[in-house]
Amino acid sequence: MSPGGKKSRTRSPQELYDEIKELLIKTKPKLKDVGATRDETVTRDLHKIASLAQTFTEQRLKSSKKSQLSDVLDLEGVSLWNASGVVRQGSAPDSRVVVAALRLAGFRLMEAGLEPKPDAEALLHILQIASKTGATLSELGHNDTASSVLSCAAKYEEALRNIDDPSGTNQQARACVTAVYLSTRMEAAWREGNEGLAAFMADKITENDGRLILLSNHDRETLATKLLDIGKSLLRSCYQDSKPVSEESKASEAIRWMQKAFSVIEPLDCATNAELTELKRSVLRSLARGYFLSSSQDPENLIRAETALEEVIATIDPSVDNVRSEYQQLRWMKLAVIKRRKAGDTVLLQVSLWECCNLFHFLRSRFKSVLQELRTLSQYHQLVTSAIQYCLHRALQCSWGTDAVERLLISLIFHCSKDNKHDRAIQDLHASFKELGDVEFELLKAPATACITLLWQYGDRHYHAGRWKEAADWFSCGTHSIFTSLGPVSSSKCFRKAALAHLKLKDYAQAGSIIRRCPDTEATTQYVTFLIAVYQGLENEAIKTIRNMVHAVNFDRKMILLACRLAHDLDMKSLLMNVLKALLETLNFRENVENISEAMTLIRCIIRLIVKLLGEPAADLDRLVVALLHHLRIAVTVAETCEQPAMLARDISWLWRTAYNCAIQACSDWEDREDQISDIFDAARRLLELYILHATVDVDQAIYVYLVNTSFASASGRDPLSRYFTDLLQSEKCRDLFNEINQSLQRISKIVREEKVSQEDLPRLESSLQILRVFMVETASHLSDWTTVLATIEERLCFPEASRSDRDSLETYEAFADALWEDKKCPIHVLFAALEATLHACLARGHFSLEKFARWLRAMCIILLTRATGTDRSKAIGYVDQAIAVLEEHGDARDGSDLLYPLDERQWLLSTAYNTGLECLHASMVDEAKRWFECSTIICRFVPDGRQRAEKISTTYSDLLARYPTR
Repeated sequence: MSPGGKKSRTRSPQELYDEIKELLIKTKPKLKDVGATRDETVTRDLHKIASLAQTFTEQRLKSSKKSQLSDVLDLEGVSLWNASGVVRQGSAPDSRVVVAALRLAGFRLMEAGLEPKPDAEALLHILQIASKTGATLSELGHNDTASSVLSCAAKYEEALRNIDDPSGTNQQARACVTAVYLSTRMEAAWREGNEGLAAFMADKITENDGRLILLSNHDRETLATKLLDIGKSLLRSCYQDSKPVSEESKASEAIRWMQKAFSVIEPLDCATNAELTELKRSVLRSLARGYFLSSSQDPENLIRAETALEEVIATIDPSVDNVRSEYQQLRWMKLAVIKRRKAGDTVLLQVSLWECCNLFHFLRSRFKSVLQELRTLSQYHQLVTSAIQYCLHRALQCSWGTDAVERLLISLIFHCSKDNKHDRAIQDLHASFKELGDVEFELLKAPATACITLLWQYGDRHYHAGRWKEAADWFSCGTHSIFTSLGPVSSSKCFRKAALAHLKLKDYAQAGSIIRRCPDTEATTQYVTFLIAVYQGLENEAIKTIRNMVHAVNFDRKMILLACRLAHDLDMKSLLMNVLKALLETLNFRENVENISEAMTLIRCIIRLIVKLLGEPAADLDRLVVALLHHLRIAVTVAETCEQPAMLARDISWLWRTAYNCAIQACSDWEDREDQISDIFDAARRLLELYILHATVDVDQAIYVYLVNTSFASASGRDPLSRYFTDLLQSEKCRDLFNEINQSLQRISKIVREEKVSQEDLPRLESSLQILRVFMVETASHLSDWTTVLATIEERLCFPEASRSDRDSLETYEAFADALWEDKKCPIHVLFAALEATLHACLARGHFSLEKFARWLRAMCIILLTRATGTDRSKAIGYVDQAIAVLEEHGDARDGSDLLYPLDERQWLLSTAYNTGLECLHASMVDEAKRWFECSTIICRFVPDGRQRAEKISTTYSDLLARYPTR
């Protein structure tokens, strides 16, 4: 209906013709332009021409008359059809659309110019034109238009079929045109998804043997190709569908199409036609695939597949065509068929596999897919192993590229890992490795890394499953010379892994033999060596490896931590101590303050362990004591260098107490180690001072007592006589001892002055001071430092607490005197000062040894009288008076039958006083002589026959006095 609601007027043929001519005049010039294929108006005008021509044909058929207009349109149609051939030869990508439009317009114009009752030749021509036009439109997806054209073609085919041809002149042409029409209808129906119609058309073509015989070889090839393409498309859909039922049904349907294709070309002679031969091979290959895919539905199809493959293989000349991938693919297809058809027949399978492998060296470019095929035969393990080894052998013989050999080797390693017989798998690997090594083949880094990674992976799998021997064998494979490109690092890692596996087996000898093949400069190697030594109980060897480990390449502190844990679990104290030492060495606490706390903790652990070892009966004191002193000094250094010493208060407290207690215990347990004990006391003293200095609260008075004890013990425990003075070279050590004693004296004196200790502890401190002064005098005398000796004696004389500790003072001066008396180098005045101080102390004490008093007094008098000065004689007679006073008080005191004041000393006093008096008298010193004679007369009271001696002395003195005139 028109917009106005009225029926549109039917146009006359002339009007249609004029419009068609007008469009042709407009369109035909454009077809000569190169860009016409991109002009949508051209396509649109051509379709309009086709529509007008179709309308013209319909009106012409109604009138049953042919006009001159039809002839003109027929000529125009031929012109457009020929133009489509020219456009199709162009290279424009969108030319197919214009070609289809030209063919459609050309067909419709030629159809308009057709006779009302066309003869056979006209029908043959128009049917062929219609078939080609329908095919072109169908290829572009213009299904509706193609269906309209093919419907017209169906009428022409029917009309052609109804025309009798008794002479058979057009019989072959009819057969060819009909075959083209039917195949076009078949393809169009297939593209539309009308599989039933497509199959119907295919049956009409292939079931008419009389028509097929009339077709030329080229037509048969074309028809077979179309049938094969549909079969292949069905076969391809099998791979895209995951449902087995659908796959099998589609495969069966594809087989029917390909069987039709094969039936079309089977009678043809392929000997002289290479294209036909290739088409026949393609059909047979596709049939074999279809049979294979549908074999689960029909097992007999496997036989058919094998037959098809054998027929294809028979058409190939192995001496010429075996280099083609097709030949190799056919062999592998046959192998897959045999594998599925006769899975238990390994002999037949092996023959087929060997046929493939014999051609393998010609197909280096496709060996990857071949290896994938071999993986599908994993159930025939030894067969696949032999095949890979054979291919590897051929690859080496034929000088393949390294890529093929490397991939084969990786495949072999992967395959051997699946073998349930471990020894056989390792033997196969070693055999292939040996073959590669014999030809000096060396893997590049990337494939070598891949192989090593696989070997480690399989070895680790066995290792974690507790199969130590299997793990060791896999790790050992990685040490072969073919992996040299990875360098010694890789082989060392393999050796270490293998050694660890043998270690788990408790095969320590083998583990040790393997690890010795690694360079000993690597920390990981040293760690494995450490483990082997530990489990063998070789503690000294383990300690040695720990020391080497710390200085080795790629050292990691985690190794020391693991070693520490192991030594602790096995209760190997000596080893644990050395491990802790090594761990301490790794801490750079001098530069990194954050490590100080950790370092102090390690030191505490080491010292605690050393103390435990020292308590054992068979302890190695030489080594342990040195270690204890070393780490105590380190502790002192750490504490002194710490910027925040308060955080180490607890550690320092524990350390000085431990050192102090250890030294106290050592005093009773250790022999001939006085210096080392003193060093321990000194370390405790230094730690105590740090503790007191950095304490956050006031320390207890007892801490100062311990400080005095450590200072005293450190200075007094050394033996200068036996150690420092064997030769002159050791005088410096004596000087150090002197300085240490002096510092201890000052330190203790300061504590006493500042009243840091209680009154109860004060006597002990004073006693320490007395002893230290004695040591100072002894040391100074050995250094011939007589000034210091005199200063010490005089300082003691002025010491304020002398009156409170007379006994200590006397013992101190006695020690002074004894030491100086034994020293032959001691100056007289120094010795005299010591004796004088001792004598004064005796007199001040009131209770002393009469024998010692007599000896000291005699020595002093000898010294004084030897000087022979008036002052000295006056001093001497004063000391004689002191002796007389003592004799008067204690002259009769006895110890049993013996006099406490020795008789020989009394006799000496008597003779010395008498003789000195005579000397003074001869020197005209009458007054002094008188005093000496008086003393001698008094002394006579304390010696045997004293009265007679006194009388004799008095008579002698009177006679002598009479000789010398008095002043």
